[in-house]
Amino acid sequence: MSARILVVDDVIPNVKILEAKLSVEYYDVLTAYNGPDALKIAFDVQPDLILLDVMMPQMDGFEVCSRLKKDPRTAHIPVIMVTALSEATDRVQGLEAGADDFLTKPVDDMSLFARVKSLLRLKMMMDEFRLREETSSEFGVISMSDRKEEAIQRARILVIDDNKFSVTQIKEVYAQIYDVTIEPDMNLAQEMLQTGDFDLAVISLDSANFDPLRLCSRIRTVDETRHLPILTLVDDGDKDKLLKGLDLGVNDYVMRPIDTNELIVRTRTQILRKQYQDRLRYNYHRSMELAVTDSLTGLYNRRYMSNHLEALLHRAKFDYKPICVMIIDIDFFKNVNDTHGHGVGDDIIKEFANRIGMSVRGIDLACRYGGEEFVVVMPDTDLSVASTVSERLRRQIADKAFTDAKGSYELDLTCSIGVTVSQEKESPDTLLKRADEALYTAKRDGRNRVAVNAANVVSFEKTPGVAFN
Repeated sequence: MSARILVVDDVIPNVKILEAKLSVEYYDVLTAYNGPDALKIAFDVQPDLILLDVMMPQMDGFEVCSRLKKDPRTAHIPVIMVTALSEATDRVQGLEAGADDFLTKPVDDMSLFARVKSLLRLKMMMDEFRLREETSSEFGVISMSDRKEEAIQRARILVIDDNKFSVTQIKEVYAQIYDVTIEPDMNLAQEMLQTGDFDLAVISLDSANFDPLRLCSRIRTVDETRHLPILTLVDDGDKDKLLKGLDLGVNDYVMRPIDTNELIVRTRTQILRKQYQDRLRYNYHRSMELAVTDSLTGLYNRRYMSNHLEALLHRAKFDYKPICVMIIDIDFFKNVNDTHGHGVGDDIIKEFANRIGMSVRGIDLACRYGGEEFVVVMPDTDLSVASTVSERLRRQIADKAFTDAKGSYELDLTCSIGVTVSQEKESPDTLLKRADEALYTAKRDGRNRVAVNAANVVSFEKTPGVAFN
């Protein structure tokens, strides 16, 4: 997972050490030696993560973090505070300033990379939702400023812990603020999480009766709980378990003996983040239904695709990640409408859209471009991957006949696909034009094939033979 990381520390050797460690893992590292410079770089460059020292002259890390989180341009950037301070009060102060986590000097490599990877995964997911919300807001369907205050008092927490003393302590901390459910059995807890509307799972990593890491893994692999925040309670000797948990997708942790203030602040942070994610998802789905989906297929429409592609290309100017586009056309589709009528044609279009959805990846954006033409936008993808996905889709169309439940028709259809990849300073129009040129080549030279346009040089990735209808 490549990313741009800003390292901030007034001690040059500390900066160089972190820069070297991160560079070995192929991260793009930026550096700053004081708070004001760090803020300027963060505003100008928009890094994916900030490693921020606490004790600095001019402006300490708490103030820098607070300013970052108050500015809409940088509020979404994860901040890890790196400090020699180890008191719980210092951690609480940093968390209240908006920090996502703490690392204590000297920084342990395993802890560093576990936290970096965990927060980068979270940011990638949040960026995708934020980008789609921004795209939708341009249509006037939702308002970016219409943000209600999150009511954390109504939040529901499930605590999975079989330690009676620990459970009693947690209940006392949460009792006046949250709706808390205690469940010591892992299997019952998992069932409750899948059927209940919880905002946070608190899991003890020190259990005699169940494997807490197995539970964390199950939570992350089930659709109903995939995005549920997980806060773990960790004993000092369970460092290996903690690191494995962070790798599995644990969001945060509190060390035992539990500091009440730290538990309250970390809990509140996770719940607010969960409610923010829920709002993004709700606005996204609501706006898609109202403004940016094709009524026949349920795919995105051309208008949304154009705006989303433009936003992706703008972002690519900063992260240099390629974007592939494929244009798909059903071969000889006019014959279907002329022979069987537009009702059958509409059924074919809907089934074709379903097969596209099964062939592309979750991060790809599929849309109905018009008539029997479709477009798939593939972010952070090179031509070899896009060509493989395109060929898989071509085979799914050609290898299985289109029919209805009554068996009133059975049609063997094929499709032609043009694929291209973004170039430096690309515009949506030129990118789509090159994909369309590749599609034209595929149709001209026999149909039922994938043609690739790389830097205006068209070639065939796959040539299955003579097209048929």
